[in-house]
Amino acid sequence: MSPSIIWSPTSRRRLLSVLLVLLAELVAIGPGARDAGAAVGPGGSAVATPDLARYDVSLRSDTDGGHWTGRQRVSFRNASRQPLHEVYLRLWGNGEDQCGTPGAPAPVTVSNVDGGTPDPLSVGCTALRIALPRPLGHGERTSVAFDVSLTVPDRNARFGREGAHRFLGNALPVLAVHDAQGWHLDPYVALGESFYALASDFRVRLDHPSTLKVPATGRTRALPGGPGRTVTRSVAHRVRDFAWAAGPFRTATETTPGGVRVKSYWASDTPAEGVRLNRVDAVAAIDRFGEEFGRYPYGEIDLVMTPGFGGGMEYPGLVLLGTTEEGGAVVHELAHQWWYGIVGNDEYASPWLDESFAQYANARFYGWETRDCWSEVDWPSDGAALTNSMAYWSAHRGEYHLVYTAGPCALADLERVLGADTMARFLERYARDHWYGVSTTAAFKKAAQAATDEDLGPFWEAHRIR
Repeated sequence: MSPSIIWSPTSRRRLLSVLLVLLAELVAIGPGARDAGAAVGPGGSAVATPDLARYDVSLRSDTDGGHWTGRQRVSFRNASRQPLHEVYLRLWGNGEDQCGTPGAPAPVTVSNVDGGTPDPLSVGCTALRIALPRPLGHGERTSVAFDVSLTVPDRNARFGREGAHRFLGNALPVLAVHDAQGWHLDPYVALGESFYALASDFRVRLDHPSTLKVPATGRTRALPGGPGRTVTRSVAHRVRDFAWAAGPFRTATETTPGGVRVKSYWASDTPAEGVRLNRVDAVAAIDRFGEEFGRYPYGEIDLVMTPGFGGGMEYPGLVLLGTTEEGGAVVHELAHQWWYGIVGNDEYASPWLDESFAQYANARFYGWETRDCWSEVDWPSDGAALTNSMAYWSAHRGEYHLVYTAGPCALADLERVLGADTMARFLERYARDHWYGVSTTAAFKKAAQAATDEDLGPFWEAHRIR
């Protein structure tokens, strides 16, 4: 995610853009639930479950793409040695509105559940517990299915709308993760992200009016539907979420020298020069990051550009971009395809592992001078640390910019400690070792230490990487 920023003709490629506007108000809903008893894998690593999930979704929209209804099925395996008695769905689309009001119900509703018994919604209507009919043993698979209704909120946000265009980010219910900490049921935050999901497969059928273009995660095909309607089919393998948009977009497609298809969608009032700049940078960045971190595995990336969207937001294979005459945060958001998407992390617990890494990649792409940037970092208190969770940043909103400023500075300093060539090899190897998996701060520190004979303990302490 990129916060909303003010661009000037000289600031677009300047070192570590200053954050001026954060996207929205935090929804305060209390701490997430945890329990004990998760299985632990080799070396003490937690076994995350349920895994190897497959989502089969069929939805139909109304005339303007603001309301979608249909059926969703998710099958999954229990990777834990402990029996699985339940699963949780995260209804992130309810995060800002929570349970709604009698006149305006929650934007995401689930009903007619098969394969388990649902409890009432919890955690501000973002978590739905489904008790399984029998304990699911290690390595066994089962599925749950349910009707789903999505009503796009009347706000310009990742799940929202701008003019005639609809954004459906974090709209589909997805499985929560259980590991050594128990079920991850953290509250929704609008300031950053709360999301934590394992890589899964999606097969999605979107039935919509033919007047709407529908960019979506995965490889898509537009097929004839009923009279005046089109069916957009998408298949996405090993992704952590599924997002789409709908509206009367203008479109263009190009293929990078590395063979990735870049599909651009923009609202008609988006500045033409900004669209051009985003497209040029996207073609260069997707291949550049493929060389640095490992080849982009999804074949296609969609850019969704409008003039009023705040900053940017990343999803697997699709990014939302607020676009001015000077472009937008396209390089930062494309870096997230690796740092969050391919190399996953718990975005609530460790937001620096995706945001700081994406901004570090952004700085490298644009050739920003980072040698003295750490001298400009001002820590407001002893409790402020780069590795703090969203619980901390939500309570200290004015400090959250440190994830985007101090974070990439710290990584640039680490590059100077290791040496540029060693850092490049280390990050490529680290991405490969965690490909489609989950990264943690502890794992990153251990891998970095293994890349050098120098004791990095003082480095972590000085840069507040705890």
